[in-house]
This record gives sequence, C-alpha cells and structure tokens, in this order.
Amino acid sequence: MMSSAAEILVIILSIFLAIFLIVGTILGVYLIQLTSQIRKITKSAERTADNIESAVSQATKFVSPIFISEMVNRFIRKIKNSMKGKK
Repeated sequence: MMSSAAEILVIILSIFLAIFLIVGTILGVYLIQLTSQIRKITKSAERTADNIESAVSQATKFVSPIFISEMVNRFIRKIKNSMKGKK
C-alpha cells in the first residue's frame, strides 16, 4: 500500500504534468499561427521584390537607349568642335 506522502507526490506530479501539457498545447497552436504569418510575410516580400525587379528591368530598357544616344551625341559634338577648331 502507498503511503500518504507518496500519494501526495503523485497528485502534485499529475497536476504539473497536466499544466505542462496544457501550456505545451497552447504554445504549439501559437507556433503554428506564427509560422503561417511568417509564410504570408515571406510571400508578400517575394512579390514586392519581383515587382521591384520588373520595374528596374523596364527602367533599364528605357534608360539604356537614351544613354547610348547621349554618348553618341556627345561624340558627334566633340568631332564637330574639333573640326571647327582646325578650320
């Protein structure tokens, strides 16, 4: 037969086990929710990065011909100015 001290110890340990199971379950639920929110934030950041990449690509396509034409224009001006200086 169990002594009263052992019975009290079993009751106390059972209560602590129940408390830890409840706390563990609650923390598990919060962890699942947090993971879901992190996944949503990651997808949003990925979409934003893709949009920025697309915008930069479009800007590059627009700016590149302008830059090349500007360089050609400067080169032609230098040639014209050097030809005027020789005359």
